[in-house]
Amino acid sequence: MAVTTCLTWLQEKRLQNHFGGKQFSLLYKASVHEFYSKKLLEKCCNQGPTITVIHSENYVTGAYLLDSLQEEREVPVILFALKETEISEYKIGSHRLETLFYDMYSDPFGFVVDIKKPPAGFWIDLGNKRVAMSSKVSEELGLPQPCITSFQECEVFRCEDLFDKRKEEEVTVLKRTLLFAMSTYKPYKDMVHQIRILLLGPTGAGKSSFINSVKSIFRGHVTNQVLVGCDATGISKKYRTYPIKDGNDGQCLPFILCDSLGLSEKEGLCEEDIVSILKGHVPDRYQFNSMEPITSRHRNYIHSPSLQDRIHCVAFVFDANSVEQLSGEMVAKIKRIRREMIKYGVVHLALLTHVDSMDLITVGDFPDIYSCVPVKLKLETVHRKLGFALSDILVVSNYVSEWELNPVKDILILSALRQMLWAADDFLEDLPLE
Repeated sequence: MAVTTCLTWLQEKRLQNHFGGKQFSLLYKASVHEFYSKKLLEKCCNQGPTITVIHSENYVTGAYLLDSLQEEREVPVILFALKETEISEYKIGSHRLETLFYDMYSDPFGFVVDIKKPPAGFWIDLGNKRVAMSSKVSEELGLPQPCITSFQECEVFRCEDLFDKRKEEEVTVLKRTLLFAMSTYKPYKDMVHQIRILLLGPTGAGKSSFINSVKSIFRGHVTNQVLVGCDATGISKKYRTYPIKDGNDGQCLPFILCDSLGLSEKEGLCEEDIVSILKGHVPDRYQFNSMEPITSRHRNYIHSPSLQDRIHCVAFVFDANSVEQLSGEMVAKIKRIRREMIKYGVVHLALLTHVDSMDLITVGDFPDIYSCVPVKLKLETVHRKLGFALSDILVVSNYVSEWELNPVKDILILSALRQMLWAADDFLEDLPLE
C-alpha cells in the first residue's frame, strides 16, 4: 500500500511554492518506517535537497536541507514554521546531520547531552517524539515557548524542480502525440469534412482567446488573429467561423471553431440566434443584433443547411475566477439554452479558462490539474450551479500575454480540444439513420 503524507493539499502547496516551486516525493514517514534517525538516513541519504516536516498539534515545523543528507557532512539548513497559511523561516547556516537529530548526537567526551541546548538551535528527537528549539529560533519562527514540544509524525520529502529534463521530455512527447491525433482525426464515419465547435459564454470569458490559443499551437507561434479585448460589451459582434490550418503544410485541419457574441442577462446573443446557429442557418460574418434575431428574410440566410453547416459540439466558456459570481438571470439563461441543445441532440461541454490565475495554481500543476483541490472545487461549483457532469467540465489556460508557446499549456488546450471532437463524434453517431 502506498505511503501518503499527513500534509493537506494546501499545506503541501504552500511549502512547495515557498521554497521555489518544488515537487515533493515522500521518502520517509516515521509511523511507517520507525521513529529512529538511522532509518530516516537509510531512506533519505543521497536524495538531493530534502524537507523534513514535523507535525505537531497546532502547527507544522521542519527543516529544508539545500543539499543531500549525508553523515559527517555540513548542509545548508533553513528552519520553517507553517501556521494555517502563513510560513515563517529562519536560516541557521550549514550543519551536520547529527546536530539536527538528537539520537545521532555523540559527545566525544562522554558527557550527558542536554536536549534543551540544541547545537543548531533546533533538535529533533525521533525516538521520544519531541522537538527542541532555542529561544532565538522560537522567536524567529514566531512560535510560543516552551522550547521542547511533542509531535505526532515526522516526514521527509525529496525536493525536485517541477520540470527537470525528463519531465520536459515527457510533456514534449505528449504534446507531439496530441498534435498528431488532432491532425489525423477523422469525424465519425466521414459524415462531415470538418467538425464545427461553437463557443458560447459570458462576455470576457475567453472564447476568442481560446481560438487564438488553438491557432497558435498549430502554427507553432503565438498569434492573435481573433480580436480580444476588455470591452464590457465584448469584442466579437459577428458570427465567425475559423478553420484551423496546420503550420507545416498549410492544410485545413478537420475542425472549425465558431465564435459568437457574448451572453449577457439582457442584451448579448439572442437565444433564437443560438438555435439558428445550431441548425446551420447563420452564415459566416453575420452581424448580430441583440434586439432582432436572424430570420429567413436575411439576404445571406442559409435556407437548406447541410449536416456540414450545423454545429456538432458546443463548449460553454466560463472564467474560472468568476464562475461563482454568475447572476441568477445568467444561470437561468444558460440552463434554457442547454435544454434547447438537448432538444436538438447537440452535445455540449463546459470550458473553464484562466485556470493559471487561480490561487496557488502554477504551470507545474497543469499535467495533473484535475487533482488540484482548487480546481476540484471549481468543477463542483459548475456541476452544482449549472448542471454539467463533472466529466464534461474542462480547464485550460489561454495565451493572453505570452510571446512564446509553453508545451505544458499546450497539452491542456489540446486535451480539451480532443474532448470536444470526441463529443462531436457522439453527436454524429446519435443522428437518425436517414
